[in-house]
Amino acid sequence: MNWDVIKNVMPFFLEGALVTLEVSLLAILIGTVLGFLICLLRMSHNKILNSLAFLYIWLFRGLPLLIVLFLFYYAAPFGITLSAFAAALFAMSLNATAYKAEIIRSGMMAVQKGQIEAAEAIGMTPSQIMLRIRIPQTIRLIIPPYINNSVVLLKESAQISVITVPDLMLNAQTQYSSTYLPLETLGVAAVLYLVMTSGLMLLQSWTEKKLKTQNNNK
Repeated sequence: MNWDVIKNVMPFFLEGALVTLEVSLLAILIGTVLGFLICLLRMSHNKILNSLAFLYIWLFRGLPLLIVLFLFYYAAPFGITLSAFAAALFAMSLNATAYKAEIIRSGMMAVQKGQIEAAEAIGMTPSQIMLRIRIPQTIRLIIPPYINNSVVLLKESAQISVITVPDLMLNAQTQYSSTYLPLETLGVAAVLYLVMTSGLMLLQSWTEKKLKTQNNNK
């Protein structure tokens, strides 16, 4: 292990790691917001809206992220030319939206029907039921699959290096091609990926403990 090489390349790796975090966290945030909206459409009694949401989820869960990346970067619709970062963010956000929508829907469906009927019986409006009953319980139920999917998305972000986004993976590949030292380049990149994904896992554990404590105090 050549520590001098690691010391020299570490600034490039940290810059790449910041790009990885930026695009991943933005995609998770956008995917959560849009996923919630797609979830509502998927649960709608309107057959057209329901079908459109189903088709969206089917399409972006079924397509490999790499193909979506290439399509946005090399063949964006309407003659639009996207930067590598924008193409990566669009592709990852659309991918995240499909998965987050299904995760949120599973949580929504798990809320006991009796609670919804009781809320309706006392005159609560649909928006009140959503805000006071469905969403709080859904959040508690979906934390494990939600964080797991976020971890997967962060790892899959390594694929954005193929369209020249200067993320951790691309910087590691660049340094390896100039040094031919796999442990000092790809190995260190692997450690940084583990640090980032471990951060999400720790967030999951902390959130679950926090919610458990709140439930015990009620």
